[in-house]
Amino acid sequence: MPNSINILSTKTLLQNQKQLFLDKKFCFAEKDFIQIKSKDFEAKLINDNLIFSSQNTVESVLKYPELIPELQKKNAFCVGLKTKALLEKNGFKVLVYKEYSTDLAEIITSIYCAESFTFFCGNIRRDELPNMLIKNNITFNEIVVYETILKPYKIEQKIDALLFFSPSAVNSYLESNKITNEICFCIGTTTAKALENRTKNIVIASQPTVENVINEVIHYYKRL
Repeated sequence: MPNSINILSTKTLLQNQKQLFLDKKFCFAEKDFIQIKSKDFEAKLINDNLIFSSQNTVESVLKYPELIPELQKKNAFCVGLKTKALLEKNGFKVLVYKEYSTDLAEIITSIYCAESFTFFCGNIRRDELPNMLIKNNITFNEIVVYETILKPYKIEQKIDALLFFSPSAVNSYLESNKITNEICFCIGTTTAKALENRTKNIVIASQPTVENVINEVIHYYKRL
């Protein structure tokens, strides 16, 4: 493994996640390039099924405990294994989960097209899932429960590898920085797509989790 590999994560990691880098003697730095802020919302109409686009949507909804008993009676559909785990930990029944919103949309449109849905999401959300619901005439409403705020920051030090966990973080990073020879490790294909016109040096995690991004970095540099 080359000496003095400089890693920058575009979000703050948990201590045990950072330790994986430190144990391998990487030079590790982190900076939050986006901020997630829960948003006040009204839940006047909640349909028979719920869609949660991320852990952030679950955490935002959980801040309204008066809604939870009624929501727990409904089937939940979600994006991401960790989103599923968070829902189940809080008493929700997850009927279907997929790692990508497009895969979830395919299941809904092919099997549950006669059902109605309430889609909890952020203000900067991908269009694929709602567009597929509209295209297939599926009844749904959309409730924005959090905001993603970009926090651009100029990086002065030399960086060998960048860790990206969302398209928003990519956009925020690029507001103040350029990508030249850095290797960009991405949590999934959607995040990687935000980089495709900027660099060819993209590595996508085998599974869309923070831990798998870290493993990809370690394995990449171990081979050198």
